[in-house]
Amino acid sequence: MENKTLLVDNQMSELRRLADFLDDLGEEWELNPGLVFSLNLVLEEALTNIILYGFQDTDKHSIEMEFSRTQIDQLVVSVIDDGHPYDPTQKEDPDLSLPAEERPVGGLGIFLIKKIMDKVEYHRNNNKNFLILTKNIKS
Repeated sequence: MENKTLLVDNQMSELRRLADFLDDLGEEWELNPGLVFSLNLVLEEALTNIILYGFQDTDKHSIEMEFSRTQIDQLVVSVIDDGHPYDPTQKEDPDLSLPAEERPVGGLGIFLIKKIMDKVEYHRNNNKNFLILTKNIKS
């Protein structure tokens, strides 16, 4: 198993570091560029939600992203933060049959994460949120 970790602050400017990290990871692990693009989309959405809604103060917080490539061709990303508890797996999917103007605001990003990733899990431990995202990949 291969592992990499990226620590970012709860600042929107960190999205650029995430994209650069994913580009480098994609090259090092020889990941399909389409997969790297999808991962960037998913993690940008998750990170943005944490930064904008996860903290009830203006203090500096670290958000950890652990990347693991397993022997069975899975990429597992754990996003760990110390924000307030929030389980995105409990968010009901939006009703896409409704016109955009009739849909409630929010929820599309989480829906996108669930659609792109093969497995989305959440748990809270020691006052930290753990969002575990799994994607089956081909070598």
